[in-house]
Amino acid sequence: MADETPDNEEATEAAKAAAADAAKALEAVEAEAAMELPATDIEAAVPVPPAAPTASAAETPAEEGARPNRRKVREGIVVSDAMTSTVVVAVVERVRHPKYGKTVQRTKKLYVHDAEDSAKVGDRVRVQETRPLSKLKRWRLTEVVERAR
Repeated sequence: MADETPDNEEATEAAKAAAADAAKALEAVEAEAAMELPATDIEAAVPVPPAAPTASAAETPAEEGARPNRRKVREGIVVSDAMTSTVVVAVVERVRHPKYGKTVQRTKKLYVHDAEDSAKVGDRVRVQETRPLSKLKRWRLTEVVERAR
């Protein structure tokens, strides 16, 4: 570094000063953020990984709600209720055309398990994905959002 010119030395010193200022500012922000939250809120704000599962927790995953529910949920209109404990629901999906960009409506008919036969034609219903119940049924009725008029 003996061959540095005064201009390069000044630039280096300025960069070091700017880095030091940035580090001080970061420390100040972190200290301020820590002071704003009470001790109880810090635990809520910062996720803490759960402790290693014990044998009793592994035996009862349904009670703990350990398995997240990743099933699809759709909303549609009942178009047929002629079958026993099954309704046909039309779900409209709006998608953009891959090439032309225009929004297109696509309608999909889902066969839905309705154990109580509560849904009637014209009802707006919410359905959830489930295991295969028959050749075509892979959805179950979770709720009737709006009754037909």
